[in-house]
Amino acid sequence: MPKKKIIFVCIENSNRSQMSQAFANIIGGEKVEAYSSGSRPSGKINPKAIAAMKELGYDLATHYSKSLDEVKEYAPFDAVVTMGCGDACPWMPAKQFIDWEIPDPRDMNEEDFRNVRDLIKDKVKDLLASL
Repeated sequence: MPKKKIIFVCIENSNRSQMSQAFANIIGGEKVEAYSSGSRPSGKINPKAIAAMKELGYDLATHYSKSLDEVKEYAPFDAVVTMGCGDACPWMPAKQFIDWEIPDPRDMNEEDFRNVRDLIKDKVKDLLASL
């Protein structure tokens, strides 16, 4: 069975899309090829996201913030998941488009940031079960 290809897109590619990609790798394992990118990448991963994922044993510091141009060669995707970036998210060839209304945790305290991380984990789990 071919791997499911998923891309997670937000604006900065520093928090939500990075954690989503990490959870897709953790939960999906060999069955998934996960990518993430941003419409206006910040060029860095938020240290809070790195810390929140480290608590679960995942090293997000190995990821880097990238633009859609850097991942478009992997299209078409089975799913494009956008994170509330609205019109800023450009179109990518995919079988389905999903928009998750997930608050941007960039300026949240640790506890609220963890809540967003756990919400993303649950959403990724549901997504993988549906593909």
